[in-house]
Amino acid sequence: MTTKPVQTAIEVVGLRKAFGDKVVLDGLGFEVARGTVFSLLGPNGSGKTTTVQILSTLIGADGGEARVAGRDVARDPDGVRRAIGVTGQYSAVDGLLTGRENLILMADLYRLGRAEGRRRADALLERFDLVDAGGKLASTYSGGMRRKLDIAMTLVGDPQIIFLDEPTTGLDPRSRRAMWDLVRELVAGGVTIFLTTQYLEEADRLADRIGVLNGGRLVAEGTSEQLKRMVPGGHVVLRLAGPDGLEAAARVLPATARDDEALTLQVPSDGGVRSLRALLGRLEDEAIEVEEFSVHTPDLDDVFLALTGDAPAGDAPAGGGKRDDERKVASR
Repeated sequence: MTTKPVQTAIEVVGLRKAFGDKVVLDGLGFEVARGTVFSLLGPNGSGKTTTVQILSTLIGADGGEARVAGRDVARDPDGVRRAIGVTGQYSAVDGLLTGRENLILMADLYRLGRAEGRRRADALLERFDLVDAGGKLASTYSGGMRRKLDIAMTLVGDPQIIFLDEPTTGLDPRSRRAMWDLVRELVAGGVTIFLTTQYLEEADRLADRIGVLNGGRLVAEGTSEQLKRMVPGGHVVLRLAGPDGLEAAARVLPATARDDEALTLQVPSDGGVRSLRALLGRLEDEAIEVEEFSVHTPDLDDVFLALTGDAPAGDAPAGGGKRDDERKVASR
């Protein structure tokens, strides 16, 4: 594997892992840019947690190569560990210790020294709004507070890369959104986040790039918008200037729905710039005036189902239903 430039935080090539006869990862490959959020989606048992465990040096791979923070996970695991932090599905907080004691324990494990360890613990308690709770046993914390403390413990070592393995599972909506704000703050500070999640809205809102894992392989990768355009169902709704324009547009375009009262026409489209330009160009060639148009693309639920044939456990889209991604542009 060639050395990658500094802007690459994680590089994975042909990663393979099996447990007995069960193949969990089958030639997995992707890259993660520094200072970004990369989200790995997939059904239960698709290999998300196994990927995190390999990249964080908790288990070894059967084949392939992986480089984290410029270090080979197999040849230089200690170097990888010095550069990363890991927050797993289940909190690593010790309920028999206070919040501050948990942080100081982590500082001692990093051998930061007594004074520096306590300084960093107090700074993290303040950063995570846990000062008042710092002297209380962690067992008395709410789920959201325990998650905040868990991530604060991860930050004691000042990691370049943080692996968040389903960090908001079991949290209420308010605590989940507070966690999202924290992730954005970390990335703004230059930290790279590798996120696995069952909440598609979470990936949609946070991730710069998303990978969809199925059957041990990455079946799709791209931005949220790019992935949404991969599945059918996208369309453009045109509002015409008058009945004559609606009739003319219906004759030249492959419309799938028409509303004569609203003067609208629905036309299949992937929502891309090229297809929109072609659509509007065709209307201009026919001298058909468009008052307004809106682009509707499938959401990540549609992408997930199309690529994996499975519904993600625990996914509960905000608002109780599908959310269209719409952009309205007034025609000049």
